[in-house]
Amino acid sequence: METAFVDSPLGILKIEGDTEGVSTISMLDEKEPITETIPEVLEDCVYQLSEYFEGKRSDFNVKLNPQGTDFQQKVWEELLNIPHGKTRTYLEQTKAIGDLKAIRAVASANGKNPISIIIPCHRVIGSDGSLTGYAGGLWRKKWLLEHESPAKQTSLF
Repeated sequence: METAFVDSPLGILKIEGDTEGVSTISMLDEKEPITETIPEVLEDCVYQLSEYFEGKRSDFNVKLNPQGTDFQQKVWEELLNIPHGKTRTYLEQTKAIGDLKAIRAVASANGKNPISIIIPCHRVIGSDGSLTGYAGGLWRKKWLLEHESPAKQTSLF
């Protein structure tokens, strides 16, 4: 397993993966030394994330290898169907996987998503439009949604 620590507008990102794909992208609150030489198996991921943060990329084509239960895998796969710049409620996400009784399990699986940003769990919001639950912190969820919003706020002054 290879690891890289990269700087981002959201703080340090810890990226882990191997030839099978990226297995983890996590946002750290503590400082870590930035990786000087990115491992070859992570180079494309780091490059695509850089483009994303620069506003030059809205879709990723990185090989992914998240580890989780079959149910979690199903939920994470469905998260990939939420378009850039759009949101979906937890109820809509539950309907999309075809099990209306699983809303709590869907929310739990979203919270255990090991590949932040690329598997866009940040695009799932409360039924009332509120920013609920995000493992990286609500300020990061808000930042990501604003970054992806097709209607950018402009200054009046």
